[in-house]
Amino acid sequence: MGEKHIQKLISEGEHQMLDFKFEISDCKKIARSLVAFANTDGGRLLVGVKDNGVISGIRSDEEKHMIETSAQMYCKPAVKYTAKEWNINGKIVLEVIIPKSQSIKHKAPDHNNIYKVYIRVKDENIIANNILVKVWNREKDKNNVNITFSKEEKLLLQCLNEHKNLSFEEFLGMSQLKRKIAEDILVNFILIGLVKINMTEKTISFSYSDLA
Repeated sequence: MGEKHIQKLISEGEHQMLDFKFEISDCKKIARSLVAFANTDGGRLLVGVKDNGVISGIRSDEEKHMIETSAQMYCKPAVKYTAKEWNINGKIVLEVIIPKSQSIKHKAPDHNNIYKVYIRVKDENIIANNILVKVWNREKDKNNVNITFSKEEKLLLQCLNEHKNLSFEEFLGMSQLKRKIAEDILVNFILIGLVKINMTEKTISFSYSDLA
């Protein structure tokens, strides 16, 4: 039963809710994976599985301790998870299951040890930009969004008409607005459903929503 379960997961390949780890050797790197799953849709880590799906098995119990250290010490706030061990032909695969966090966003250290919010997009962990963070922080306060279609707000609509898919830096350059003002305008239009966020493994961009 265990072998069928693991082989089924491996057959899916890495995706937004599944990641393979040959080994655990960097607590901060694993912390980024844990928070990315928790901040997005939840997911699983299969430790002891190579990127190509070959089962190698975990090397020692130390890897289990490193996951615990990653979750408790390098995730802010700590990420909850459950772990199961599966013996596949004498090799131990560790299945780490991370549920989606419902009300909080977690941070982990980037390569410069600065704590950032990570999200999972397809099979990559990426840093959430300020727009996403502001949208999350204000989602419970949508009723207080004030749109007046000011000159600055009309600039965003003009930019979206000219460029169907617009990055924040492009909007900033085209509008010549101060960064905070540009961020707040985008956030307001996202909150009322006129603008949507488009995410790939490499970029975060904005366009008119399907309801616009």
